[in-house]
Amino acid sequence: MEHAPLIDPFARPIDYLRVSVTDRCDFRCTYCMAEHMQFLPKKELLTLEELDRLCSAFISLGVKKLRITGGEPLVRRDIMTFFRSIARHLDSGALRELTLTTNGSQLARFADELADLGMKRINVSLDTLVPEKFAEITRWGRLDQVLKGLEAAKRAGLKVKINTVALKGFNEDELFPLIDWCAAEGHDLTFIEVMPMGEMGEELRLDQYWPLSDVRKAMAERFTLTELDETTGGPARYVRLEETGQKIGFITPLTHNFCESCNRVRVTCTGELFMCLGQEDNADLRAPLRASADDAPLIEAIRAAIARKPKGHDFDYSRQKVKGQMSRHMSHTGG
Repeated sequence: MEHAPLIDPFARPIDYLRVSVTDRCDFRCTYCMAEHMQFLPKKELLTLEELDRLCSAFISLGVKKLRITGGEPLVRRDIMTFFRSIARHLDSGALRELTLTTNGSQLARFADELADLGMKRINVSLDTLVPEKFAEITRWGRLDQVLKGLEAAKRAGLKVKINTVALKGFNEDELFPLIDWCAAEGHDLTFIEVMPMGEMGEELRLDQYWPLSDVRKAMAERFTLTELDETTGGPARYVRLEETGQKIGFITPLTHNFCESCNRVRVTCTGELFMCLGQEDNADLRAPLRASADDAPLIEAIRAAIARKPKGHDFDYSRQKVKGQMSRHMSHTGG
């Protein structure tokens, strides 16, 4: 059933939804998770059926792009049941794009099926191409598994964008190898700036902060960078490397430069709707989902929340408060 589309108080149509389907992951990246994580009790998580109802409600309200995130979405038990079901909206044309942010560990298993159900592109988080360094930063991950997954994705016809967190003293020396590898593989590449904060502070020391302005400067020594005027409503700024034709993105998570055209909201795996990725205000959608089999209360709750979507985020909000949202999957690694 079609409803009047979601328009926020600043006349921005909300047509992009990011949904986390799990807080669990098979990696423990040092800037994202503690090694021994306390995960949420299962009953707090939305079931796959509830996730379907929630996404379908947003699609009926005009959401055209749905990005599935985590944790690691592909480690959720029976997640392909959800993907297969939600793909009906691609078939009907109600949804323009279904996409995924993943660490790549499970792609060898699932790439073909994801492509078959209509997924066209995915974002894969990858910070290094050196196996020992990969094991160090992910704690539990194996690079060869991810590379096999990327090969499977490519074979299946999925367009891959690599998301790389810029870490001084860790992958600084891999700037050009990463660019060259992405060029050879046909992958797009986006660098993400991460500030050490919250619980990540001990491992990700301030001396590992590598501002993207420095990354760009280093790139400009080898390549001719042309600014691209891309308005995807997202936080990435893009350049083209004239020598290779590659498009490289830069995401500074706390930047303010895209608020004017922000068309996105995100929902956590427990059903909290965040209207702004840089502010704490949120709305509980799990309660209306569970209170009634009818979607009317859910749609009412979504509309009420979107009416509170702010014009933009502030720079002076507490960094401590945002700590749990700054993992790469929960931040602005959209695009």
